[in-house]
Parts: sequence; structure tokens; C-alpha cells
Amino acid sequence: MDTDDRGFPRGHLRVSDADRDRALAELSAVVQAGRITAGEFDERAGQALSARTGSELTVPLADLPLSHAPAEVDRPPAARPRAARPPARRPLSRVVVASAVAASCFAAVAVANALQPRPTLQQREVLQQLMARQGISVPLPPSPGFDWAGTLVPGAVAVLLVVLMIFLCVTRAARADRA
Repeated sequence: MDTDDRGFPRGHLRVSDADRDRALAELSAVVQAGRITAGEFDERAGQALSARTGSELTVPLADLPLSHAPAEVDRPPAARPRAARPPARRPLSRVVVASAVAASCFAAVAVANALQPRPTLQQREVLQQLMARQGISVPLPPSPGFDWAGTLVPGAVAVLLVVLMIFLCVTRAARADRA
């Protein structure tokens, strides 16, 4: 078949749905590269979808660079060799980094509250006697015991933030695998 540089039929030869799909894929790549705006994409996509011939299909792509090598057009997608490049490593998202910092802070608060020494009964009695010498009568407060809320709440928040980080990393990896 007589084709142009993009692999579309030349002149007044009819185009197929696959040809229109390839033109839309090229337009999509050009929008993502920032060569045309979303409004231009809508207009050009409409032209590509309504194109009946090769000359009509090349009009919305005429001022755009080729997005693939012409030799790849004739080969089916399964026969095209994959580029042998290592997967791109994207930096961690800001949400994951912020969650890691916040989880560390909450974990530190939980540990500090768990390990904080409480005054013993003897220390509280000494404090009461010192206050009594100054003429201040203070009843002996009950033993505060272990600070459950001050330990468990920050610990639970830290665990939830770690779960959020794992979720974000797993979804990002799944998204990268699909791409």
C-alpha cells in the first residue's frame, strides 16, 4: 500500500479505524509533550475522527513532528522491539516524604510519653511536705499512672501514616508497571 511518512494512506485512499486511532495517539503524545493545547487537541482530534481519506487525516498532524520511526508503522505492535532502557526512577512524592516525617514525629512523641518517668508516691509526699512548710496546703494528687492516651494516640497516627506511605508506594509502582 502506498503510505506517507506517518504510515497513513496517501491522497484520496480511504483510512481505517486503526489509522484514525494512531493519529489520535500521536495527538495525545503531542499534547502531553506541550506542543499543542487541550483546545487544539479537541479540534484536531475531531478532524482526525471525521477523516475519510489519507489527505484529510494528515491535515491535523501536518505541522507536528513525527512521533515514531516510519519503519515501525508497517510492523504490528507485538513485533516492534522494546527499548532496552532501565525504568525511570521518579523521586518520592511529596506526600510520601511528608508522611514519613510526620510518622517519625508521632512515633517519637509516643515513645517519649511511654518512657517518661512519673513521680513516685514518695516524691509526691515530699512535694506535699515542702508546700506545707510554705503554708500552702495541697492535697496529694492521685498517682497519674501510665499515660495511655498520650502514648497510644500518637502511636496509632504513626502507624496510619506508615500504612499511607505503603499504599502510595504500591499504587505508584502499579501505575508504573501499567505505563
